[in-house]
Amino acid sequence: MSNKKLILIIDNIRSVYNIGSIFRTADAVGVSKIFLVGITPHPVDRFGRERKNLSKVALGAEKIIPWEHAATLNILIKKLRATKTTIVALEQAENSVDYKKFKPIFPMALILGEEVSGIKKATLKLCDSIIEIPMRGQKESLNVSVSAGIAMFRILDK
Repeated sequence: MSNKKLILIIDNIRSVYNIGSIFRTADAVGVSKIFLVGITPHPVDRFGRERKNLSKVALGAEKIIPWEHAATLNILIKKLRATKTTIVALEQAENSVDYKKFKPIFPMALILGEEVSGIKKATLKLCDSIIEIPMRGQKESLNVSVSAGIAMFRILDK
């Protein structure tokens, strides 16, 4: 296991399949912990039952990687800052940096935003950096779980 501590913050992503895929990839790269914020589906439902559709995609990674629910992103960011964790958003923005040119500082938390509107501008202002995967084709973005995988592997390769 690397001494490069990477935490994921999954902010209001609705698709249980995307969450399962992110858990599986997070395990592959060695993510330390995942915070599920707001309406993001948890590996267990509100009755304590395993979410079979998430588990099927995650292939059990949801049982390996520590995870926690956080009701409010701003409070979570403050708590992580108190532990000297760098806060980075993966988002298309005016002041974003190409993810290949980004120099990570660990421990680091990577925020992934909801599928349609992404990460809120107010949240972006709280981040130390914003990284972006440049799009070369006609589509404006990638699926959030694909983007997460690309970014996680690159960040932990540095």
